[in-house]
Amino acid sequence: MGAFGGVLLALGYGKLNGKMLVNAAVGTMQTTSMVLFLGVASNVFGAVFARLGSADLMTRTLLALPLPPFMMLLVIMILLFLLGWPFEWPAIIYLFLPIFMPVVIALKYDLVWFGALVAVNLQTAFLSPPVAMSAYYLKAVVPDWELGTIYKGMADFMVLQIIGLLLLMLFPEIALWFPRWLFG
Repeated sequence: MGAFGGVLLALGYGKLNGKMLVNAAVGTMQTTSMVLFLGVASNVFGAVFARLGSADLMTRTLLALPLPPFMMLLVIMILLFLLGWPFEWPAIIYLFLPIFMPVVIALKYDLVWFGALVAVNLQTAFLSPPVAMSAYYLKAVVPDWELGTIYKGMADFMVLQIIGLLLLMLFPEIALWFPRWLFG
C-alpha cells in the first residue's frame, strides 16, 4: 500500500521515471535478499544452537536466577534494548528472540503482550544514543541537519517511548484488549 502511494505521489509530482523505478526495484531486492538471508541464517543458527543444547541451557540458566517473573521479564527487555543498538530488527527477531522465547513461555506470559513489548522496546532502542539507528536514517534523508540536533529532537519522543513501554509492562491490557475483543 505504501509503495503504491509512493508511486502515485511520484507520478503526481512528475518525478516518476525509469531510472527511479530501477533504483527502487534494486533497493527492494537488496533489502529483501538481506531479510531472507537473515531468515535462512537464523534458522541454521537456531537449529545448531538447539541441537547443541544451548537453548535449553540458556532457558534453564535464566529460569534458575533468583528473580521473580516480572524482574526476569525486565532483564529480557533490557537485553533486547541493548541489542537494539548494534543490530537491526530482523537480526534481533530472527536470532535473539528465539533464545528468549522458551523463557517467556515457561514464565507463562501472554505472547501477544510480549510481542507488543518487543516492538515498543526495539522502537525505543533505535531512538536511543549511542547508536540511534533512526538518527542516521534521518541524517541520510536530511544531510544538512547535525546529528546533535537530531538527537535533541528525538529526546522528548524517547521519554514518551520509555513511559509507554513501562505502562505497557505494568498494564498488559493496553495491548491485549483489542485481540481479546476481536477473537473473543
